[in-house]
Amino acid sequence: MGITKAHRPVKLIVGFIFKEEEAFDLAKVILRKKFGEIDFESQTLLFNHTDYYQEEFGKGLKRKFTGFKHLIPPQALPKIKTAANKIEEKISGGTRRLINIDPGYLDLSKLILASTKDYKHRIYLDKGIYSEVTLFYQGKTFRPWEWTYPDYKTGEYIAIFNQIRKIYAGQIK
Repeated sequence: MGITKAHRPVKLIVGFIFKEEEAFDLAKVILRKKFGEIDFESQTLLFNHTDYYQEEFGKGLKRKFTGFKHLIPPQALPKIKTAANKIEEKISGGTRRLINIDPGYLDLSKLILASTKDYKHRIYLDKGIYSEVTLFYQGKTFRPWEWTYPDYKTGEYIAIFNQIRKIYAGQIK
């Protein structure tokens, strides 16, 4: 029989998809107030691996990732995703969305993303929120699964998550 123990805290990460920098800046301010200091911010990337958001947001979409200094318990993910959805609504002011805010977390072995959509590889958590293991860590780098979103499979994104993992590894020592 195994002995249960609490999971160590994990690194909160948030991915953003947006067209206008102002929406990103506002989201970052609100999230910082809610979750604390940001200790990692990626460069702005082009979001051109899918046209899924094009009808809603238009063309010329951008992507950024942030990591938060304060570590979280993994079971906080449903509450954080629900908060992110409310922040999207607040920034959009009741009109079409201006930003997509996708929280998740990273630990030494995987990157988990939260979703409101069920699918064969997602696990229900709570409050209408599912999770998926999007990347796994093996051979000194993150690696994708067959279901991993195309952009998360790129070397550019994997390098970002490897950087965030180094920060996290230093935090848990």
